[in-house]
Amino acid sequence: MKKQNPAKDYRNYRWFFTSNKILVVGGKSDNQNEAVIRNFLKLNYTLMHTSLPGSPFMIIQSHNPTKKDLEETAIFTACFSHQWKLGEKKIEIDIFKGTDIYKTKSMKVGTFGVKAKKKTMKVKPELALIIQKGKLRAVPVTTKEKILAIIKQGKLTKEQVADKITKKIKDKFHFPISKQEVMQAIPSDKLSVK
Repeated sequence: MKKQNPAKDYRNYRWFFTSNKILVVGGKSDNQNEAVIRNFLKLNYTLMHTSLPGSPFMIIQSHNPTKKDLEETAIFTACFSHQWKLGEKKIEIDIFKGTDIYKTKSMKVGTFGVKAKKKTMKVKPELALIIQKGKLRAVPVTTKEKILAIIKQGKLTKEQVADKITKKIKDKFHFPISKQEVMQAIPSDKLSVK
């Protein structure tokens, strides 16, 4: 059996499946942004990034995403952005196609240019913790899956929220979960949970 290249395994990045079961993959760092573009982008796929610097590139693995796919991906992009940490209540997301991006040698790692006029969408950042493909995932609240917790912007650290969530899931849902799994699924800092 052929072993999969870790760079091409979506589970090594930020990911979730939309309500329509479409995979969305994004980077966790500048280097991962480069790897995501290299390994997951097809020319007609849709990409998203915050209008301001400081977010992952998110790629919808579909040539024809629906309005709901776009909205959910925009929310996911917003929640893992610098604007989340700043407490922005509405975050503007740029939407463009793979054919619209370019890279020059002078650009920093993880950055790309966009040559076409972008569409934009403003979204409210909020996530639900659910189980997808056997893994704990933080996804847009529009999900139909069983919600284990809701994550919003707040004043708690990632560590404090991970402790609360781990305890809640073990006590209320009797689901075996580690703090590390929670830490990998949620945005970094400035959080609240219910």
